[in-house]
Amino acid sequence: MGVAAKGFPSLVLNADYRPLSYFPLSLWSWQDAVKAVFLDRVNILSEYDQVVRSPNVAMRLPSVIALKEYIPLERRPAFTRFNVFLRDRFQCVYCGQSFATEKLTFDHVMPRSRGGRTTWDNVVTACQCCNLRKGNRTPRESGMHPARPAGQPTTFQLQENGRAFPPNFLHESWGDYLYWDSELES
Repeated sequence: MGVAAKGFPSLVLNADYRPLSYFPLSLWSWQDAVKAVFLDRVNILSEYDQVVRSPNVAMRLPSVIALKEYIPLERRPAFTRFNVFLRDRFQCVYCGQSFATEKLTFDHVMPRSRGGRTTWDNVVTACQCCNLRKGNRTPRESGMHPARPAGQPTTFQLQENGRAFPPNFLHESWGDYLYWDSELES
């Protein structure tokens, strides 16, 4: 199977050897990883068995790379629909059930028609059913109170939440660099 057919993504770590992002997992295509190697922007920590060749060079594809310069993480994450879902762990704050992203909505705790704003402090994750049931009412009027208060998460909190959702593909060489909430042996 050719290199292009299989993919061979590289796990990208910051200079402190932590992934730039857990959700989505920080991955680069093999082409971007090879380019970064030749531009001397990364260190190769692990490689695939797959070799790519040019007329002058043969190299194994990097499976784990670390940036040479540290990139500070944003202290305040962007207010996006996805980040609200990630903050709330893809769970409806009213019924507590987990849902796929396409089955989730965000709900204004204090409805916009009542002066509620679209901010971290007033928006929560809700399933479609609970959002319809709550409707244009306050938590007190509807009897539906969020299980967790809304609020702005830190980038660290979002990263920690993202660790609980590993991607579908994890190469064996990435295991030493990803600390999925696994129990340590005694």
